[in-house]
Amino acid sequence: MPKSAFNAIENNIRNFLGGAKVVLSEYEKGDLQPEPESSGEFVIQFEIDRVAYMFRATRKKLAFTAMEKNFISELLTAFVGLLSGFSAEGYVAHFRTALLTSLTDIAVARYISGARKGSFWPAQSLIQLLKNLSYQRYEGSPATTAFLVYRTQLDDFLKSLKKTRYNWLDLGDNRRRISDDFFLNPLSYRFVDGYRAIFISDIRMHVKGTIRTSAPGPSDNIDQLANRETVSLLSGAGDGAFAVYVNKSSEVEIVLDNGKILLWRRGYWGIFDPDIIREFLMTELEDGSIDDLIWTIYALSKARHGTVVLIADEGAELESLSIGSVGHRDPLSRALIKHVCGTKIRVLKRSGELSRILSSDGLTVFNRQGELLDTGVIIDTSKAHDLVVGGGRTTAATAASHFGHVIKVSEDGPVELYFKGKNIYRFG
Repeated sequence: MPKSAFNAIENNIRNFLGGAKVVLSEYEKGDLQPEPESSGEFVIQFEIDRVAYMFRATRKKLAFTAMEKNFISELLTAFVGLLSGFSAEGYVAHFRTALLTSLTDIAVARYISGARKGSFWPAQSLIQLLKNLSYQRYEGSPATTAFLVYRTQLDDFLKSLKKTRYNWLDLGDNRRRISDDFFLNPLSYRFVDGYRAIFISDIRMHVKGTIRTSAPGPSDNIDQLANRETVSLLSGAGDGAFAVYVNKSSEVEIVLDNGKILLWRRGYWGIFDPDIIREFLMTELEDGSIDDLIWTIYALSKARHGTVVLIADEGAELESLSIGSVGHRDPLSRALIKHVCGTKIRVLKRSGELSRILSSDGLTVFNRQGELLDTGVIIDTSKAHDLVVGGGRTTAATAASHFGHVIKVSEDGPVELYFKGKNIYRFG
């Protein structure tokens, strides 16, 4: 039964790990071998009914991060717990249904709460509440809100707010615990919308107050879309603090104090771990440009703007890749492109031009120094040597990846990494 039950969640785990191959097998002596830190493989051993099993994940090109390993460990712990509760004969279908609908929620709740037993329930209640709210509309607009869960003394957190643009509103006698009817009145999520105001709660899900600002910043700002300010707020909220958002795309985002994100999108949980893209671009792009590009990519994914970005290999013959440009020979288009060519990624991000360039049609090309070489490039897709299943951006990304490292964002959100004609990682 463990293997058949695992088959029910295999695709979910593959998605968590960006398309990695995952296998569950009975453990035999000598199977479990220590792996070097840089290896694209990891194994976890566990027992069910005194039978030893081994979970193995493998991924080419990219090593697994500590967050991925820790999260899958929590997921397998929940797997063992659920399996023991549905071991009676005739309940296989019940168990498979429970796995598909609940296991990843349990793993997420355990991970963010740091729980090792049953005390993850308050976090799970908050997640379920916000998943339900993500389906809510008010006069045609998606419902949005946010909770910041602190893990230190409230007074210490409030002192840290003095360095921010947020002001504290104490609910006083109106403090309450988060419950199913928390958002019964639309004002609760219209007023505390996650942009101008955020609920503040302890780990037991008692809401203490809100923080609010009269200056939310531009809605297309990369740092705001990528929750960079939230990470700064969490730095004063104690180790293990996190924030949970329902955003304008009706997704649930969990922002961790280490800057990583758990994202519920289209009914599935995924991990946005910037360390994966950092490893992908390491030695291929200057250090000062990598993070600016990473968070711009996440912001475009969240805002549903598609793009294809090539970090060109040194000496790559890019002339053979291009068959034209989006602006053709239009003098205005060429003048605008010429104006920004040679500019570094961090400068383009600071000016706000980076997201506008990347969200335009065509391929955008940077060199290893982070300098813009060209944008709006139309690719010779015959460079995609093998049959490609997908749309125009997929074909373009596959072809371009023969000239360097490629990041593609689909207009419906997923982020993919390409190298030498292969899709080696997928998020969202």
